[in-house]
Amino acid sequence: MENPTAVQESTRTEDSHLKQRLGYWSLVATGIGSVIGSGWLFSAMYAAQTAGPASLIAWVIGGAVMLAVALVFAELGMVHPESGGLVRYPLYSNGRFAASIVGWSMWVTYVANPPTEAAGVVQYASSYIPGLFRHSQLTFLGIVIAVALMAVFVVINYFGVQFFARSNNVVTAVKIFIPLLTIAMLIASGFTGNGGAGGPSNFDRGGGFAPYGIGAALGTIATAGMVFAYTGFRNIVELSGEVKNPRRNIPASLVTTILAAIVLYLLLQTAFIFGVPQHLLGHGWSGIDFDSPFAQLAMLLGMTWLYWILIADSMISPSGAAIVFTASNARNVFGLSKNRFFPGWLSKVHEGSGVPRRALLLNFVVGILFLLPLPSWHQIIGVTGTLIAFTFSIGSVSLVAFRRAKIADAADRLPGMTVIAPFAFIVSALVIYWVPWSELLLTMPIVGVGLIWYAVNYVIQKHGVGEVVGGLWLVVYLIVVYAMSYVGDYGGLGLIPAPWDSVVLAVLAAGLYLWGTQSGARYMQGKPELVEELREHQLSRLQR
Repeated sequence: MENPTAVQESTRTEDSHLKQRLGYWSLVATGIGSVIGSGWLFSAMYAAQTAGPASLIAWVIGGAVMLAVALVFAELGMVHPESGGLVRYPLYSNGRFAASIVGWSMWVTYVANPPTEAAGVVQYASSYIPGLFRHSQLTFLGIVIAVALMAVFVVINYFGVQFFARSNNVVTAVKIFIPLLTIAMLIASGFTGNGGAGGPSNFDRGGGFAPYGIGAALGTIATAGMVFAYTGFRNIVELSGEVKNPRRNIPASLVTTILAAIVLYLLLQTAFIFGVPQHLLGHGWSGIDFDSPFAQLAMLLGMTWLYWILIADSMISPSGAAIVFTASNARNVFGLSKNRFFPGWLSKVHEGSGVPRRALLLNFVVGILFLLPLPSWHQIIGVTGTLIAFTFSIGSVSLVAFRRAKIADAADRLPGMTVIAPFAFIVSALVIYWVPWSELLLTMPIVGVGLIWYAVNYVIQKHGVGEVVGGLWLVVYLIVVYAMSYVGDYGGLGLIPAPWDSVVLAVLAAGLYLWGTQSGARYMQGKPELVEELREHQLSRLQR
């Protein structure tokens, strides 16, 4: 029977081929470059459709959750910087079963990103190229163009992390300027009434501040692209094995990215609400429907020049984010291959470029398959946004297990984690629960496939019962969230009314957090050779 230490030993040569060249500014560009993707072009409209002006509350809550989660992963990245680390940490703390469930879900969300961004580019392009987007989805020609864009993302990443970083730094600088310009122009139009923009009075129009209730606003965190928009910070952790001075650069770049994202998206949501002409609110906020939201809004307000800038940026912003996610998901597959969840040949790193090229090509092929059944930005986000929130939960558990195993000294511990870690876990569970039951149900087949795949690996690789016991709490976690959604007040049977349904789930999540952390501590206590290997890795990084 293999253990995680043996797997780590067998892949050490491949890790050594990765180039440690990324500094603070490259990491910030990576994080913000991921955050400012297609999410900024679409999320404000879809959030307003579902929640009206109350969507601002959702952005604040979503941002607070993401900041807590980012701090958790910042400490993990400091203690054990490793490319593909997001799928490796659960392996170290809770064993193969937990790592397989989380790793599979994380891979699905990552591999869906390039097709999501490509679909966003094509959807905006349909404003001036007919025949690309019709009846709320891409046409056959639109899908072909999206696939061609995904191929470009792969080519940019194929030649090495340094080429990727230089390309991304330039693209990110452009991407930051255009959203800020859009915010300034739409808010100014709202105050002056230019072009009929509704301005501050829109907060009372279309049914008031929360026309569909606060519950609808909470549901938008996962389904309107908010989690998708914020989640770019994960790419910093995924590339942590290629970072110079991870103790300083990883937490600093993560916090910078999240705080910038919170401010940016609150301003974008405000700008969208300000810019909508009041005559369009006759059927409420749910009646607002644009194929190219900010661009068409600029045209309605008479800013043709801004329209064309936004159309141009609709190719730059999503493409920049997709380039980053293409890089990160190759490391994600690299980590899953080291976990033995995927075949070992996918952990091969090309020596010259320092890139896991086989993983790049696998993700490209699977990404194409996403576009066929889900040929639009919103359709893909509706499925993957919930899975993203699920993958955040394990980080808090891994962090506590690492601390109890004394993997690193006090210098690598961030303050406040005794509160931040459980908060991140519990609120991540709530974000999943707030997704309407009909949409949450769509994630069950994806999770089911991952469980079946693990069962096959368990039989073939003979993992042992201990690898399963360390992850049983995670299965119960999923069952609890799905069951609560079914009987709760967010599209379920309504047997437990709001807000008591959220209170009940929070209490259950707290219990599951304690179970998960105790399971992690016991698992690592039973693997002294693994703990020693992790400590040695940390010491060797500090001595370089």
